[in-house]
Amino acid sequence: MVPSDPVEEAVGQAFREEWGQVVALLIRVTGDWDLAEECAQDAFATALERWPRDGIPNRPGAWLTTTARNRAIDRLRREAVGAAKLREVAAMVDDVVQVSPADSDDVPDERLRLMFTCCHPALAIEARVALTLRTLAGLGTGEIARAFLVSEQTMQKRIARAKQKIRNAAIPYRVPPAHLLPERTPAVLAVLYLLFNEGYTATTGADLIRRSLSAEAIRLTRVLAHLMPDEPEVSGLLALMLLHDARSDTRQDAEGILIPLEEQDRTRWNAPMIAEGIEILETALRRREPGAYQIQAAIAACHATAQSTADTDWPQIAGLYNQLARYVPSPVVRLNQAVAIGMAEGPAAGLLLVDELVASGTLTEYHLLPATRADLLRRAGRYPEAAQAYRDALTKAITEPERAFLRRRIDEVS
Repeated sequence: MVPSDPVEEAVGQAFREEWGQVVALLIRVTGDWDLAEECAQDAFATALERWPRDGIPNRPGAWLTTTARNRAIDRLRREAVGAAKLREVAAMVDDVVQVSPADSDDVPDERLRLMFTCCHPALAIEARVALTLRTLAGLGTGEIARAFLVSEQTMQKRIARAKQKIRNAAIPYRVPPAHLLPERTPAVLAVLYLLFNEGYTATTGADLIRRSLSAEAIRLTRVLAHLMPDEPEVSGLLALMLLHDARSDTRQDAEGILIPLEEQDRTRWNAPMIAEGIEILETALRRREPGAYQIQAAIAACHATAQSTADTDWPQIAGLYNQLARYVPSPVVRLNQAVAIGMAEGPAAGLLLVDELVASGTLTEYHLLPATRADLLRRAGRYPEAAQAYRDALTKAITEPERAFLRRRIDEVS
């Protein structure tokens, strides 16, 4: 095995830990998003050149911030901006760069400002996700485009429009004041959860799981939880992600076909990640400020701690879904509740709820509605009806792993 380059490892770690902080500082002072990203990129490129010769600095984040600041000063000087702006940039990190965020719990809120700006409600949800990945996670435009299966040109325009909207609408670069936090934090959490879900169960394409996206969502949520430790819903979302992600390695077989929860090898679930998720959730619940993410994490914890499907506390899960419906009154929540009731009280009870959803016409294009109905029919031994429902689901499923799973089920009940 070829030994890894310590400098490349150090730069890679610094990129993961410091990119968002460096860019956030530069954006705050210069107000120029493109300049901030370019100078940050230059700083990391310079690190690859100089660290092999000069050694890895004790505080990589401070070194990178100073280098990016100097590059920004050079650029602004060449562009003949005002002297006041140059002085502001020159002094921008005098009281910050002495301590790297990775070295201290006293993390400046620059990334928090950036996160709330990227996720401002005035931006379209697609733009929020793209801008968050670009500025906070440091993903390239091509990477983001491939993740969401659009052309690089399309994604480039999407990001450019988002930045232009921020400028033209004068969206403030700040954490909202206390009285606006309750209405603004959910927008940030929604973006992070959407990002995680797209990685955990892709909505399009050949791959069911895109680990890079779910990993970035977890990393950014950790940052947010660290910066907002008194927000239980932030902790609830982080716990939810960890409890789900702990099962990722068991969700597909060697051929890439989806493996349902009841058939997964629970001995291969990530036990330390489950333990961390439960600890975070219990800490959040002790604040007695329940919310949708905490309830969903509690449901995930019921699954993660059960030894088998038979040992799962399905009545408790059904009750938790009933609570969740008060916060998220959506037909998808009711569909999940129907599954839990079907497991707790028998397939017939679950089918009653599913058939109500079918009659309502609210999920006509959602492939999991006929797939859930098919599974309940299969459990009830009504195989011809189950086969037809699986075929209905197959016409609506988008990802190939899910389609392959449905074809396998059709063969089983036929």
